[in-house]
Amino acid sequence: MNGRPVRVGLFIPCYIDQLYPEVGLATVDVLQKFGVEVDFPVEQTCCGQPMANTGCCEDTRPLAVKFLKIFKDYPYVVCPSGSCVSMVRHHYDEYLHGMPGFEELKRNTFELCEFLLDVLKVDRIGGRFPHRVGLHNSCHGHRALRLGAASELMVPQFNKVRQLLETVEGIQFTELSRPDECCGFGGTFSINEEAISSAMGMDRLQDHLQAGTEVITAADMSCLMHLQALIRRQKMPLRVMHVAQIFAGQQLSD
Repeated sequence: MNGRPVRVGLFIPCYIDQLYPEVGLATVDVLQKFGVEVDFPVEQTCCGQPMANTGCCEDTRPLAVKFLKIFKDYPYVVCPSGSCVSMVRHHYDEYLHGMPGFEELKRNTFELCEFLLDVLKVDRIGGRFPHRVGLHNSCHGHRALRLGAASELMVPQFNKVRQLLETVEGIQFTELSRPDECCGFGGTFSINEEAISSAMGMDRLQDHLQAGTEVITAADMSCLMHLQALIRRQKMPLRVMHVAQIFAGQQLSD
């Protein structure tokens, strides 16, 4: 980076902004820890994924256009959500194809973990988190962004999120019988098909329980939000934390 601070535009998903602001703050802490100059454009809003998922394309278009207008001049855009990053990189073509700056925006928009590894070349997070941790590999991050190798593929296995977590002192990983199965959230799917969504979520939680997980972590707070609701409802002895919170040195709260 020629010795100059890397400048990023921080994109915080709307549900994190409204429900889990501590995850956004942890993301800032992590980026600044590695010398990144973080800018948070206050005019940002939803990326439009919920509307796109329900087929409301014309409602999605102005949000995509606004995203491009806000973030196109940043060298990098970083977001603590594989789902939202996947929306920009893989689904904005329908709305923004041919517009000035769009191809650069796609290339320069990153999920937090891949930005740390692939752009900043971080090889050690540091800190300490002495707990039994189960990693949830979210569908969008794992398969759409290739943060890891899908277990059904006969390819060399890798996992960018786990690679970073392994450098945090004290972490003990629990091993799941189905390491990258969907949690059942799926955004509006959890509303339209709530029974199936909840059943899928319970399957994931049972897998964590049998593995001895204490804390479930993931690079997508949306998945953790879904699992957290089921944990509370069923009074399960499990906790959830976004990976950014672990990277930032946050500990379990009472």
